[in-house]
Amino acid sequence: MTKTTLEIEGMACGMCESHINDTIRKAFPAVKKVTSSHTKGRTEIISEEPLDEAALRAAIAPTGYQVLGVQSEPYVKKGFFHW
Repeated sequence: MTKTTLEIEGMACGMCESHINDTIRKAFPAVKKVTSSHTKGRTEIISEEPLDEAALRAAIAPTGYQVLGVQSEPYVKKGFFHW
């Protein structure tokens, strides 16, 4: 599992967050989870495999938002009793 964090400029409200989330889900159907925060200017994506940075930027560019940065790291799901 991989966690990809995008720094996105231009999100101003909850509808902006939904627009980004929907765009990512359509472009990458294998994505497990997408969450966006307009206050933080950040989108977090959980996927089985690492996502292609160029493809992410290409998918988001037509929406009018700008990807300022992309960071990927291994994701380990923390269980309820994980220590």
